[in-house]
Amino acid sequence: TPLLPDYEKKFGHNTNLVRSTNMENLQGAYLFPEIEKREADHARKYPNERVIRLGIGDTTEPIPDIITSAMAERAHALATFEGYRGYGAEQGNTTLRKAIAQKFYRNTGIKGNEVFVSDGAQCDISRLQMLLGSDVNVAVQDPSFPAYIDSSVIFGRSGKFEEGSGKYGNIVYMKCSPKNNFFPDLSNTSKTNVIFFCSPNNPTGNAATRQQLKQLVEFAKSNGSIIVYDSSYASYISDGSPKSIYEIPGAKQVAIEVSSFSKFAGFTGVRLGWTVVPEELHYSNGFPLIKDYDRIVCTCFNGASNISQAGGLACLSTEGFQAMMNVVGYYKENAKIIANTFISLGLKVYGGKNAPYIWVHFPGQSSWDVFNEILEKTHIVTIPGTGFGPAGEEYIRLSAFGHRESILEASRRLRSLYKWKYM
Repeated sequence: TPLLPDYEKKFGHNTNLVRSTNMENLQGAYLFPEIEKREADHARKYPNERVIRLGIGDTTEPIPDIITSAMAERAHALATFEGYRGYGAEQGNTTLRKAIAQKFYRNTGIKGNEVFVSDGAQCDISRLQMLLGSDVNVAVQDPSFPAYIDSSVIFGRSGKFEEGSGKYGNIVYMKCSPKNNFFPDLSNTSKTNVIFFCSPNNPTGNAATRQQLKQLVEFAKSNGSIIVYDSSYASYISDGSPKSIYEIPGAKQVAIEVSSFSKFAGFTGVRLGWTVVPEELHYSNGFPLIKDYDRIVCTCFNGASNISQAGGLACLSTEGFQAMMNVVGYYKENAKIIANTFISLGLKVYGGKNAPYIWVHFPGQSSWDVFNEILEKTHIVTIPGTGFGPAGEEYIRLSAFGHRESILEASRRLRSLYKWKYM
């Protein structure tokens, strides 16, 4: 494309590099920075109002002392000759890898060398996109965490965006709604190379049952597909639903699992996660994926911070794990308060039991309109459901991450706004 003189005058010198068509194919800004921008605009408009943030799922409660003490000790050790360490293994501390396998994958056969420690699940999603190549096609839950779709667009797998449907042409959207118990109708789902699946789901908060995950594994096996399974919220499960895809027989032959310390250890800023790539998972020619993923990690990543990894090990100690689960319990109580608020107002509410997210239905209304009304009239930030896909229309997502007094104040404001409206 020739340079336009007016454009060059406005922005100065332009290079000859043509912008990636994949980047041009992305629709607008990434969801969460857009929410932050709207929140900032609102705060400027109402400088004297207290904004309550129930939108972006960022943890708020202090990390337990047993965990921060371990990180502080590792940091202080770096100031000594005896304790200083430079680069670590790109795949992660061997002791931590084994501890993750033992704590979260006991009785599944997952071994420490199949666990790759990282700086978080979202980063690993993009590393997995590198692994999968540009010729594959993908399926996603609808609604789902937007990084699955956006990273697929960036890697050139999406096809063109279709304004009418709100979907990308080459991505298979597996609708998940109350009508199908938030689990897709696999009998009507097209075959794809890769299936992104999150349980408990973000944003709906629904955890797939054992029987549903058996269906998913069998579906992947029969189609020769790979499941990228996101278990980042598994620590919130309390009803016996599987916390890992590897609890399902045969899953090691078809699934990669990503997870994170962010939402159960409060590590959203510390940054620590992991990906499991089983040795039994092979390409069509029999070559093991784990070898390629190891190469990608070694090429694109210098390993998670050794301070963060010290915190991860402390999380998995008996005392550290209990301390973490106490914080998870606190957030789950927050979720119960928010869910009961909307239930008392006569609205249909989903999630909040096995996840820190509450998914609320506003029949016949635009999710962005509901978002704007709540923000304008109550100064509460939520997330519009369509930010997670077309099936999110008429819904909003609220996060249970917040101080208890903020949650109670939000409940009061919401009851005041919607009292009598839906009853």
